[in-house]
Amino acid sequence: MQPIETSRLRIRLLTIADAAQVLKLVNTEGFITHIGDRGVRDESQAKQYLEQGTLASYEQHGFGMFAVEDRATGEWLGQAGLIKRDHLPFPDIGYALLPQYEGQGFATEAAMAVLKWAKQQGLKQLYGVISPSNQASANVLQKLGFTSQGLIDWQPDEQVMLFQRAL
Repeated sequence: MQPIETSRLRIRLLTIADAAQVLKLVNTEGFITHIGDRGVRDESQAKQYLEQGTLASYEQHGFGMFAVEDRATGEWLGQAGLIKRDHLPFPDIGYALLPQYEGQGFATEAAMAVLKWAKQQGLKQLYGVISPSNQASANVLQKLGFTSQGLIDWQPDEQVMLFQRAL
């Protein structure tokens, strides 16, 4: 995949070299609250998390989560991309930013770029799966034209909001 550029962002494949940044991201309060605690506590575990998750997804599906960087400075802001889950027929779009970059429109801009990329790859439908308490992510999905499909059972004791959009 060639990097995707927007007016403010550069979106590229994640690599093992991103492990330190991924470690920071997955241990933020917002990530743990709205996405989940991945149990990644050191850089070695972050490398393993990347290898078994994102890098394996690139091999298996041709997509995964991507690094989101500030185009002007090269600073690592977070990640955005697509996740294929076994129990959903279509991939879902995901995004997460380090706290200092939230609320500045970066998630919407990155997700829009991923949406356009997904359409270019021939995908026809996408889901958005979010925690019911994550109103900020619901707002992003609605700005991107996703419509709520309501609550669905996700884990034995967990429900999530499901959004869907045709491309």
